[in-house]
Amino acid sequence: MLMPRSLRALKGRGAVANVQGRYEVDVRETFDDGWLREEEEPRVWRTQVTDETAKSILSRNQSPDIPFGVSLNPYRGCEHGCIYCFARPSHSYLGLSPGLDFESKLYAKVNAADLLRSELSKPGYAVEPIALGVNTDAYQPIERELKLTRRVLEVLQECRHPVGLITKSALIERDIDILAPMAEKRLAAASITLTTLDPKIARTLEPRAAAPERRLRAIRTLTEAGIPVGVSVAPIIPFVTEPEIEKVIEAAFDAGAIQASYVVLRLPWEVNPLFQQWLEAHFPDRAQRVMNRVREIHGGKDYDASFATRMGGQGLWADLIRQRVEKAIQRCGMAGRGSRFRQLDCTQFRRPLVVPPVGAKAKRAEAVGQMSLF
Repeated sequence: MLMPRSLRALKGRGAVANVQGRYEVDVRETFDDGWLREEEEPRVWRTQVTDETAKSILSRNQSPDIPFGVSLNPYRGCEHGCIYCFARPSHSYLGLSPGLDFESKLYAKVNAADLLRSELSKPGYAVEPIALGVNTDAYQPIERELKLTRRVLEVLQECRHPVGLITKSALIERDIDILAPMAEKRLAAASITLTTLDPKIARTLEPRAAAPERRLRAIRTLTEAGIPVGVSVAPIIPFVTEPEIEKVIEAAFDAGAIQASYVVLRLPWEVNPLFQQWLEAHFPDRAQRVMNRVREIHGGKDYDASFATRMGGQGLWADLIRQRVEKAIQRCGMAGRGSRFRQLDCTQFRRPLVVPPVGAKAKRAEAVGQMSLF
């Protein structure tokens, strides 16, 4: 069987192609000079990690539909490769593609913990829970070696600062020794994203994230350690993951989740063409049907960014999804529990005892520490 090169999926990658970022001045077009046979080995797209010395580490937002106002992301880009990731367009700011570049050209903010210490030591710092790993997953594969997330958690534990984590990775279990004592003081809560229970769909939708069964086991392990865990059923993709809504919520509840939330599929900026390419590559038989339903949910558009509707959608089909989620939550006895993130305690905070110099101060300290002999 023959297929166009442009729609051939790469093993272990979510994006089918490297779409051009919206800020690039020069326009490039890929020219396919032939056909690739199915049995031929596709090009290998290797992961590259670049150290980044960040200038700031806390991001703030005032979005009324997001349950947190402050977030921290130790990494840019994410090797999990989730095709629907709303953070993909952020790679355009780096002059890179939101497609394959986003999941293979990663940046590690090696000074994240020091920047956090500096921020928490400021006299005017106002305490509110920090959401860790929102834009990109703080427990993506490179965290196993770099341990930037763990260093950040050590600072938060030392300062008794509340934190909420959201991840698709079982690597979060590694940090139970930090999270469990914090949770006991109402300083930590976790949320596991569970999009589907079908491992075949998960392998293409979220190629390098933990398998669905492994995420359920992580929910169970965290719960047994005394850490409150919620489940995020996100995104709900019509005719792909949408048929599983009830089963996903029930499985998460059985594993120990105490709260559930959901988000319908969002296709901002470059995520839109990337997702449609993915549909054509993996679900060509229903691609048009999926997009028709997505448009119905978003008021006739591929995506509507309005705060009031972007997360849950609007119209008949959006209402049906909402009702299905609510009824599943009620059957599991999770109704009315609310977000554990908002219930974290902000009154125990204490400023860091040691604050290393950062930025220009660090350079001056380094210059003073070693004098030139010439």
